[in-house]
Amino acid sequence: MELNNRKIVVVGLARTGASVARFLSLNGARVTVSDAKSREALAAYVDSLQGLALEFEFGGHGEHTFRSADLVVVSPGVPMDIAPLKLAGSCGIPIISEIELAASFIDAPVAAITGTNGKTTTTTLAGEIFKGCGFSTFVGGNIGQPLIDLVTSGERVQRVVAEISSFQLEGIVNFHPKVAVLLNLTEDHLDRYSSFQEYIDAKARIFANQTSTDFAVLNIDDPLVADCSRRTAARIVPMSRLSVLEEGIFFRDGVITFTMDGRVERFPTQPFKLRGVHNLDNCMAALATALLMGCDAAAARTVVENFSGLPHRMEFVATVNGVSYYNDSKGTNVGSVVKSLESFPGNILLIAGGKDKGGEYAPLAGLVRERVRKLILLGEARERIRSALGDLTDTITVGSLEEAVREAHRLARPGDVVLFSPACSSYDMFRNYEERGDCFSAAVRSLEGGVR
Repeated sequence: MELNNRKIVVVGLARTGASVARFLSLNGARVTVSDAKSREALAAYVDSLQGLALEFEFGGHGEHTFRSADLVVVSPGVPMDIAPLKLAGSCGIPIISEIELAASFIDAPVAAITGTNGKTTTTTLAGEIFKGCGFSTFVGGNIGQPLIDLVTSGERVQRVVAEISSFQLEGIVNFHPKVAVLLNLTEDHLDRYSSFQEYIDAKARIFANQTSTDFAVLNIDDPLVADCSRRTAARIVPMSRLSVLEEGIFFRDGVITFTMDGRVERFPTQPFKLRGVHNLDNCMAALATALLMGCDAAAARTVVENFSGLPHRMEFVATVNGVSYYNDSKGTNVGSVVKSLESFPGNILLIAGGKDKGGEYAPLAGLVRERVRKLILLGEARERIRSALGDLTDTITVGSLEEAVREAHRLARPGDVVLFSPACSSYDMFRNYEERGDCFSAAVRSLEGGVR
């Protein structure tokens, strides 16, 4: 991709936008950064770009800026249907995402992982397996560092593992992963997409440019994912926790088995530190990715056995008076909470709620009825959740996360599990899910009665 002297508009500053602007400027492009927020709100990112020949446009998007561009690069948080992008598209100006830009400069094979839930854990674990097997590896995308940071650094790596969001996939043209993984599909981001099908279509774009020499790892336990097999020319590698497969990767009787072209590798799961049914899926996906891209099975097994997971994802916090507390703040949608509830047989006090994302809470009904002894609701979505689920178990509403923890402590009995899995985003009360999870953990640790 030729950049020198091209007029390129970067839409959305923040972390990814700043990285893109830096890369483009250092490679001779004439860059304008356009953001609807004020300069003051983005001061930290502006400061990080000092010394570069950039133009900035704050507080809105100028029509001339977009009409006169040679290329538009869109940051993940920016909807692709805003008026300035429609204008640029109507003028025939190419519009791409940051991963499309970065991928055109990356020559290492890429493993791309998407899905509604589990993609961060799977991406991180796959990266750790590659490193543990001796491959120099970059891990990033929708987590950690943007892919463009690898290009800017000039570092040469042997493998790239990227978490890819639906937002990023909206702006791809030639992005071509060697292995593409689709973990699951449940309602999410319906505050951005006009329908669930539109969200599914965005996710499925991960397969758009694959060929018969590539691999598509599909969780066939999810019928929506299985249906995506028709959307790729890649070789399908099925994955299942529920069925024995002749070829692919599956779980049965405490063992994950990978079988492809006569190769059979077995991974007993008893030594794994990761727990929960959803983490079986994550482990299978990470192992399949690594084995398909040249990793040794014995070395991979050692990495998985020692991987303890990520903060805010079914993270054990403490035991207080015989009650176990789990921080699942990353459970920002209903599908994620289903997996978390399935990880415990019952006696759950579920703390949920936050900023509503437009999906239905009905898929939680059966598990709430069977396994949740108390439902404690907070945030903007609390009344909507109570309307959907409140009649199924003893339900109360509270005004803050700290109050929710205190109420759970008051109501819990020895042997119970207090699970904070919100099924909502955090933006009504917190900056992000990390801050929300930290608040929950701090509230648990402050409880009277002793923590161990």
